[in-house]
Amino acid sequence: MADTLVYRAEGAAVVGGTDLYDFTVTRWNLPATYPPFAAILFVPTTWLPIPLLKIVFVVGNVALLALLVHLSFRFAGVRARPWLPLAATAFGIWLEPVFQTLLFGQINLALACLVLWDLSRPEGAVGKGFALGIAAGIKLTPGFFVVYLLITGRIRTALTATASFIGTVLLGVLVLPGASVDFWTRRMFETSRVGKSWIVDNQSLQGLVARVLRVEEAGLLWAVPCAVVAVLGLWLARRAHRNGHTQWGLLTAAFTALLISPISWSHHWVWCVPLAALLIVERRLYLAAFVAVLFTARTQWILPHEGDLDLHYPWWQQPLASPYPLFGLALLAYVAVRTRHTVPELPSQRVRSANPVGGPIPARPAFEDEPAGRSTGTESTARTRRT
Repeated sequence: MADTLVYRAEGAAVVGGTDLYDFTVTRWNLPATYPPFAAILFVPTTWLPIPLLKIVFVVGNVALLALLVHLSFRFAGVRARPWLPLAATAFGIWLEPVFQTLLFGQINLALACLVLWDLSRPEGAVGKGFALGIAAGIKLTPGFFVVYLLITGRIRTALTATASFIGTVLLGVLVLPGASVDFWTRRMFETSRVGKSWIVDNQSLQGLVARVLRVEEAGLLWAVPCAVVAVLGLWLARRAHRNGHTQWGLLTAAFTALLISPISWSHHWVWCVPLAALLIVERRLYLAAFVAVLFTARTQWILPHEGDLDLHYPWWQQPLASPYPLFGLALLAYVAVRTRHTVPELPSQRVRSANPVGGPIPARPAFEDEPAGRSTGTESTARTRRT
């Protein structure tokens, strides 16, 4: 559980007043890569001995998976009978992103729960956007959802998230002024600290391009398709939201963020959980099964990946080395077709008259206090990769 040890070291740096970004831990020499605010939150990890801390992280992540499953079905517009979330949680542990999160002691499930819970709440809900800002303050990538909120006209929520994020920055400056200056002026731009972009651990568009072209630094060869995917993904997310496919809008934003991030470790792709839930509720069971198989197959780990072998795969192994970014691109194509028409109601509501998944669905809106028909809902190897 290498990442758990990094978090504990960050908390210890706060308590001991040592340089937050000058240490490395574990045999892989992993550094701190998150903003100072995250290190402040990690202080409680220093209160427990390491063996107990690992147990707490495993149990906590399983609980967070159960919460994410619950939020995902609610996000999809259904309140399933208890057996379905329980079964989904038991199976979800074996999804590669989830299993890797447990193995590394990561915080991906916590961040996904924060974002999905917050953005699934009704428009106008008190403090909507606050949790998103906190998530972005812990790890910068959730900030992409603020852009999604802005282009879909939800200015109040975007401003709340921005204010919340700024609050995390100011708290970091107050408690750790030196580390804050160091991070925001230098460390956040040092992507090499996070890890090597070309290894199969990295399932972003940059990782795909680097492995296909057999280069360690993709540079503009990655930046151009990245910009295209970013614009296309945001446009599709906006169109989906405006056409009434609000769940697909949020998921499109999530998977676009995973694609365009310079580093998206395989365990970042826990958004496959709400995606599978939505497909199940929409009765797209073959697609849901495909998602389940894809994210449990672990094809990238079947390939030899010691040293620099990641840069020498023949063409026919490239899809096995980069299953998630290829799936992400295919998902954008699916969304382009799936959401091209305006619908007046939740996709899941069209199946309510049939035998609903997991039991009867209450005759009420998907979320409380919201008008019906609308939803506002977002240690394999550890070779110098990371958190």
